[in-house]
Amino acid sequence: MINEPHNNIAKNLIHEGRLIEAGFEQLRKLVIPETAPQAQIDDMRMAFMAGAQHLYASIMNILDPGLEPTDADMRRMHMIDSELAEYAKKLKAELTTNMNKKS
Repeated sequence: MINEPHNNIAKNLIHEGRLIEAGFEQLRKLVIPETAPQAQIDDMRMAFMAGAQHLYASIMNILDPGLEPTDADMRRMHMIDSELAEYAKKLKAELTTNMNKKS
């Protein structure tokens, strides 16, 4: 769904240590109209970054102490993975439907 030039931008941001920014740029390409006002883009970026910060802080706070992951850590990460995978499936279906409507 994302074109090659955009993939290159994402790869460059990741190499610069800006993985979350790369994710926002991909989201922006997929769901924010090119004609969107800057205020909308800024609000979407804030929401995206806040979600990323929430996830990261939550993971850091729920992990058991120690260097090795525990069974409970793995169970928690699996639940996060399942929740995000379900959302990704819904997002993909919605984007596909929207793209088909535009065609």
